[in-house]
Amino acid sequence: MLVAQPIEPQAPVIARVAVPTPLRRSFDYLLPHDLLIDNPELKPGSRLLVPFGNRELTAVLLEIDSHSSLDVNKLKTVIRILDKEPLIPAHLLDLWLWAAKYYQHPIGDALQTLMPAGLRGTAPARHKHRAMDKNKPTADHPYPAEQEQQLNADQQAACDQITTALGGYKGFLLDGVTGSGKTEVYLQAIAQTRAAGKQALVLVPEISLTPQTLARFQQRFDEPIAVLHSGLTPRQRLNAWLSASSGQAGIIIGTRSAVFTPMATPGLIIVDEEHDNSFKQQDGFRYSARDLAVMRASAEQIPVVLGSATPSLESLQNALTGRYTRLQLTERAGAASKPAFVLIDTQAQHMEQGFSGKLLEHITQHLRDGNQVLVFINRRGFAPVLQCGDCGWTAECKFCDARLTIHKSPPHLCCHHCERRHPIFRHCPDCGGKSMHPVGVGTERSEAFLQHCFPTTDVIRIDRDVTRKKDELERLLGKVQQGEPCILVGTQMLAKGHHFPKVTLVAVLEADSGLFSADFRGQEFMAQLLTQVAGRAGRAEQPGEVLIQTQHATHQSLQTLISKGYHALAEQLIQERQNTLMPPFTHLACIRAEAINSQAPLDFLMKTRALTEQLCDTLNLQTRIMINGPLPAPMEKRANRFRQQLLVRAPHRQDLQLLLGKLCLQLEGLTSQRQVRWSIDVDPQDMM
Repeated sequence: MLVAQPIEPQAPVIARVAVPTPLRRSFDYLLPHDLLIDNPELKPGSRLLVPFGNRELTAVLLEIDSHSSLDVNKLKTVIRILDKEPLIPAHLLDLWLWAAKYYQHPIGDALQTLMPAGLRGTAPARHKHRAMDKNKPTADHPYPAEQEQQLNADQQAACDQITTALGGYKGFLLDGVTGSGKTEVYLQAIAQTRAAGKQALVLVPEISLTPQTLARFQQRFDEPIAVLHSGLTPRQRLNAWLSASSGQAGIIIGTRSAVFTPMATPGLIIVDEEHDNSFKQQDGFRYSARDLAVMRASAEQIPVVLGSATPSLESLQNALTGRYTRLQLTERAGAASKPAFVLIDTQAQHMEQGFSGKLLEHITQHLRDGNQVLVFINRRGFAPVLQCGDCGWTAECKFCDARLTIHKSPPHLCCHHCERRHPIFRHCPDCGGKSMHPVGVGTERSEAFLQHCFPTTDVIRIDRDVTRKKDELERLLGKVQQGEPCILVGTQMLAKGHHFPKVTLVAVLEADSGLFSADFRGQEFMAQLLTQVAGRAGRAEQPGEVLIQTQHATHQSLQTLISKGYHALAEQLIQERQNTLMPPFTHLACIRAEAINSQAPLDFLMKTRALTEQLCDTLNLQTRIMINGPLPAPMEKRANRFRQQLLVRAPHRQDLQLLLGKLCLQLEGLTSQRQVRWSIDVDPQDMM
C-alpha cells in the first residue's frame, strides 16, 4: 500500500505523481513547504496541479518522499494542491495502480481515464447543486412496482450463502437459468447489506439495462441510488461519484467504469451478466471490470457475486476449481417454465425476406393469442449487401475489409466498422447496369416486412440506430411493458437481461454467424447470445417457444445447445480449450499494431517477436512462453489502417506479466514504433 513517509522539517519534500501522458512511469516534483503548511495532512490519492513541458496538468499524488533518483535541484515545483482530502482511498488507489500495471497501460493515462471527467481539471470535488434527493418510483413509470418476493429453495440458499459471507471476501458464481430470479437474490442480499450499514455496487454490461435495473431498485429501496454510465453529463457523473464516495448513496449502479467508484463503507459487489464482453474495455486502457471487481472485493474484504445464465468459461472453470462458490438456480421463478426449442432448416423451407413460412405461421398464432413476439437478428440496417444483378459486384467499404450496409431511413450505405457513409449506388460502378438490389436482411428490412405482413400489429424496432435519441430506448421498452400484442425486432440489445412478461415467442432469424468464427471464443459467444435471447420467452404464466432458423441444423454445437443446453456445450468447449492450451488454461496477451501501409505493422511485430524471444532467453522463460504470429487480424484492414497481431501465451500469469512488463519498456524505445499504433491487450475478449 502506498503511504506518506515522514518528512524532516528542512529536507526537500518530493511528490511522486502520475501525470496523464503515454509514458509508463511516474514523475517527481518538489513540494514547497508553504503549500504543506496549508495542507499538513496531504496524502496519496489527492490531485496536484503540476507543470509539464509548456502545459499545466492535473496529476494524482502517489507518494511523498524525501529522496528522488533525479537531481533535486532540477526538479520542477508543484503549482497547487487541489484537494484537502484524498479523492481516492489508499486501497482503491493501490487497485488502480495494480490495474494499470497488469493491463500494461501508462499509469497517468490510466488514472485519468478512471476519474470522472469533472475531476480531470482543477475544479473542486464537490456537488454544484443541493444534495441528492431520495429517488421515488413515479406513478407513470413503465415498470410495475413490486414488493419483496418469496424466494424458492434455490434462491433462498443462494441468498443465505451470500449474506453469511458479508464482512469478509468470498467469490460467488450465481449460475441461474434465464428467468430464475437472480435479480431478486441480488435485491434481498443488498437489503441485508444496507441493514448492516454497508454500501452495494451493482455493475451491468450496457446502458440499455440501466433504466430497467434502476427502476426496480428504486421501487424496492427508499434511499439515494447513484447511477454512473457514459450517457450522463460530466456534472451528473461527478455528483454520483461523490455521493458514492461520501456514503450518501447506499447503492451504486453503473456500467464498466463504475468498478473504480470509491465507496465510504463497501459491503457487496454484484456483476450482473458477468459473461458479457462489454465489461472488457476494447481500446485505450483495456481493463476487465468483471475481473477487477473480484480483485477489489478481495482487497476490501467483501463478497462479490458474478451472475449469469450463461457464465463465461473462465468463471465456470474458477467455480470447478473452487476459486468461486457456485450457486445454482436450476428452475425459473414463479409459475414460469422453460421454453421449448425448435430448429428450422432454412435450406428445406421457402424463404421470404429472411422469414420461413413455418416461422410466419407461429408468429400469427402467438399474436392471435394476445401475446408478444420477439424477432432477433443481430444485424442493423435494411440489408447487409448491395449487389449488381448483372455482374455480381457488391458495394464494399474503401477503408475496411467489409461490405457496406444499406440503410433506408435516411437512404445511405454505411460501414458498421468505420461508420463512413456513402450514397446508395443507382448504377453499377463496374458494368453500368441498373439491376442494383439488396441481399440479406437487417433489422430495418425485417421491420418493414413484418409491418406489411401484420398491418394491424405494432412492430417495434430496437437497435442502436433507433435508440440514439435520449430516452428513446426507455420509451420503447415502456411501450412493450404495457402488454399489448406487438412484435419486437432487434439486435443483441434485446438479449441482455430484459424482462418481457408477455413475450411467448422468440424467433432467431439466423443462428449461424458464430459457428465458423475466426475468433476462438466464437462458439462460446454464439451459445451465450442464443441462450440469452431465447430466455426472453415464457417468463410469466404463458409457456414460451423459441424458433431458430439455420442453414446448419445438423451442426454438433447447435444440436448440443438445443437438446442439452448451454452448460453441456460449455463443458465441451472447456475440454477443447484445455486440449489446445487456450484460456482459461493459459493466459493470453494480444499485441496489436496498425498503420496506413501494410508493411509497417508487420515489420514492427517481427521486431517485437524477436525482442520477446530474447527476453524469454534472458528471463529463462523459453519453455513457459508460447508465441504465435505475427498474423493479419481477422479483419486486416479497418478504418483505412492495416492491422497485424502477435499472440503471447503462458500457463502461469506471473510469467506473462514479467515478460510483458519488460517488453513494453523495450517497445517504447523502438524507432519503428513511431510509424505504427501499437497496443497490448491482456486477457483479450475480442480477437477481431
